[in-house]
Formats: sequence, C-alpha cells, structure tokens
Amino acid sequence: MNLDDYLSANYTVATARTYAFEIERYLVYVGGESGALRVKYADVVGYLVSLRGRYENGETVRRILYSVKAYHRYLLKVGKREDHPASRLRLRDVARTDQVQTQDLLDAAELEKLLTTRVERYPLLANRNAVIIGLLVHQALTVSEVGRLQVGDVDLAAATIKVKGSGRQQARTLKLAAVQVMTLLEYLKEDRPRLMRDDIKALILTSRGTAENGEGVHYLVETLRPLVPGKRLTPMVIRQSVIALKLKNGGGLRQVQVFAGHKKVTTTEGYRETNLEELRAAVVRFHPLR
Repeated sequence: MNLDDYLSANYTVATARTYAFEIERYLVYVGGESGALRVKYADVVGYLVSLRGRYENGETVRRILYSVKAYHRYLLKVGKREDHPASRLRLRDVARTDQVQTQDLLDAAELEKLLTTRVERYPLLANRNAVIIGLLVHQALTVSEVGRLQVGDVDLAAATIKVKGSGRQQARTLKLAAVQVMTLLEYLKEDRPRLMRDDIKALILTSRGTAENGEGVHYLVETLRPLVPGKRLTPMVIRQSVIALKLKNGGGLRQVQVFAGHKKVTTTEGYRETNLEELRAAVVRFHPLR
C-alpha cells in the first residue's frame, strides 16, 4: 500500500488531497522519508514551531498537525516504523482569527499598495494573483471563502460575485470593482484554461491545476509584507482593515454586517470598538494622565 492508497482509503477526497500536500511539505522539512523514519517528538514540535511563525491561525497549524499524524500512522500501517512520534501531541490553543488587533490594521493607502501591479515570477499566475488580492482587498473575503468560490459564482455582466455561506459566515452577493471585472475576464478566458488539468469548478486554481486550498493565498500575502513594514500582514488583517475602514468612513452597521457576512451584528460592532481603542491610544500618547 502506498501513501495515496492509504489516504484515499481513510479520508474524503478533499481531505486526502490536502493531507498529501501538507505531507509533502513536511517531508521536505525532515529530509524525505528517510528523515521521517528517524523523527522524534521534539522534531515534530520543532516543525510546528516553524509553522507558528508563518500562520497566525491556530486552526491551520492544527490541520497540518493532523496531516503529519496521518503520515506517521501510515508508516506504522506499512511497518516502516514501530512507534508514532506525535501520537500524544496536542495543540491546546486555537488562535482567534476574528479578534481585531489595532496595531496591525492597514489604512486606505496601505491597502492600495497591495493592489499595485508587481513583477511575477510566473507570468501565467499574474492575473490569478491579482484576482486573489482583489477579492481580499475589495470584498474582504476570508481565505476559506476564496477557496470555495466557483466559476459559476462570477457574473461579469452584472459585475457581481456570489459568496457561499458557511458555519460562521452568511452567504452574500458583492459588487466587483471595474478593474476586477477586467482582470477576471482575462484570467477566465486566457489563464485558467491553461492552468486547469481536470474539469474543476473552483474559480482559483494552483500552478498545478488543482483547486486552491488556502495555502497559496497565505503564501501570496506573505510576499507582500515588504509593502507594509512594521505590520503583521495576513489575509485576516486585510479583511479586518477593510471592514474597520468601511465603518470608520460612515458605513452603516447593518450594511457593513451584510458586506462582511457576519451572522451576528455584535461581531461587526467589534470593529467599531476598534476606533474607540485608537482614540484611547491617542489620548494616552498625546495627553498622558499625570
């Protein structure tokens, strides 16, 4: 039994694909299968520590840990190891991705910088990357929402995009900026057909022609960090910045709630509280209490 067979037999198609991708990255870190056969508990912990520096979302690190555990269960199954170095490893914390961190919020000029055309290492991905950043900045989508988008969700004639709901987010239809319509048109007509390997409905494809599962979105945003030095740039920070700016610029609470897809208005109100925190910080800085 090879790894693909093991994953297919024990997980759904989507989970097996995700795990295979994460296992490949893990093997690069530990030095291939030969390295994995020698890995100890401390080595797996070291890998997770390296991930902590890259991902602010605890759920992402937890999912990667599940992938690593699945791989070591496979090694046990086929008799290549007699122990599981990470069987008792648990992540007790899950980072809150919806908590607004005022110090990291981007202003309008900084958000605009993210939309600036940049030189791409792979020209075929230029429009795709512009589409992704546009969806983060203009529509404030979450990474999972970007991954769930399908070609049929885009209506270029109406300049809208349908965003599917989830356990945490409401479904909604959002307007596209004019520049997004042009970029999406080029991507859908020229680039996506060249990227696609199978008949996949997902809007965003990876360089390998598979549906984007979120890793590529995080990596793309990481490459933009030099544009906003001193800020902890992540997809969630971009989303929070866009929502906070809409409220700051006079957007109605209910209107912004619908735009963001928040199921509870109290979640949207949290972004309004962010402005109060900015005011308090300014008072302390310029008019300290004696």
